[in-house]
Amino acid sequence: MTSETLWYANRATGAVCLVLFTGRRASSASPYACAPASPGCPASAPSPSTAPCPSRPPRSWRCTSGSPCSTATSTSPPSTVLVPFVSDYQPRWLGLGTVALDLMLAVLVTSLLRERLGHRAWRAVHWLAYASWPLALIHGVGIGTDTGTDWMTWLTVACVAAVVTASGLRLAHSARAARRTPAALLRPAEGARP
Repeated sequence: MTSETLWYANRATGAVCLVLFTGRRASSASPYACAPASPGCPASAPSPSTAPCPSRPPRSWRCTSGSPCSTATSTSPPSTVLVPFVSDYQPRWLGLGTVALDLMLAVLVTSLLRERLGHRAWRAVHWLAYASWPLALIHGVGIGTDTGTDWMTWLTVACVAAVVTASGLRLAHSARAARRTPAALLRPAEGARP
């Protein structure tokens, strides 16, 4: 396999992973991500407006984790996949991607150990999943050789718009849910029969 083929494969993998990771972030930010009464969610699950993310970590974090070290022209050791900011090749941008991967690994490990961890510790670590998406996005914009092209610009804008829209919907849903006090819920609706 030539270095040019690996370069194209690395770029395509990065773009696909951006879309997959964005889809996961947007769906977990949605107010409808996991309703407590739905199958697979325990009755004691946090409400959709307060759950940090579903318990399963996204699979998209695995997409490009080894690809920087797989290119024929790379001089970076394999340790750059897990240790941030030690690469010879664009250490700042590659380091941000490594930090995003490390955060997702922390989410994965705590998901596997969820029964042994307390709910508070598990939830605190899972809030890190929200930090991993912008770090991965910035990594792609900074290190990507296609960043200036129209198609990648529009893809990045669409991904940001999807996450911002889903987060806005979640915040609006949370605000509406906070206004629903027990007294307001007990009042009969206008025009309803007693």
